[in-house]
Amino acid sequence: MIKVVVFDDNKGRLESLELLINQFKDMRCVGTFENCINIIEYVKKLQPDVVLMDIDMPGLNGIDGLKLIRKETPQVMVVMQTVFDDADKIFEAVRSGAQGYFLKKTSPSKLIEGIRDVMEGGAPMTPSVAKKVLDMFSSQQATRNSEGPRFDLTPRELEVLSFLVKGASYKMIADQCGISWHTVNSHFKKIYEKLHVHSAAEAISKAIEHKIFHS
Repeated sequence: MIKVVVFDDNKGRLESLELLINQFKDMRCVGTFENCINIIEYVKKLQPDVVLMDIDMPGLNGIDGLKLIRKETPQVMVVMQTVFDDADKIFEAVRSGAQGYFLKKTSPSKLIEGIRDVMEGGAPMTPSVAKKVLDMFSSQQATRNSEGPRFDLTPRELEVLSFLVKGASYKMIADQCGISWHTVNSHFKKIYEKLHVHSAAEAISKAIEHKIFHS
């Protein structure tokens, strides 16, 4: 059972998300909150597996809430939600350890799929958000003169990491590469070891920071 907590300052959306999540036998919404001022108290008490986090909230915004979770309860997965695909906020959220990033207009089925995907180690994103992340790579490459370290990643490891950056799930990566889900998982274990990271979000952040991909 995947336990989910939702933070959103829109009460109607909170109620809708709670109803949506509770429709599925493999997950349960264990808490909804209109702000994240006492976020660590809530998270420690409810012990969710996944937090759905609105970015724009009064008092303490979602990115600051994300940073607190990463510091105090790093095992909790955080999926960000926002109305606009703002590049600066996306970059900050990814660098701060968000496991996924969805626009609020994302279909309910894609959101539920994304919750499951983060539990399997993926980093799901709305396609337009994934494009923004790829644009960040291009921007980083354009403003740096020297080539960044490649961390001895194999061509296949670079390929599966590139799919992750595009917002693909492990299953989608397996289908695209013609390999099994378990092989994808094995590749990511090696990628995480080489990059010295522990999650998909950290891998994406490090890839951006060190310009792992090349145009």
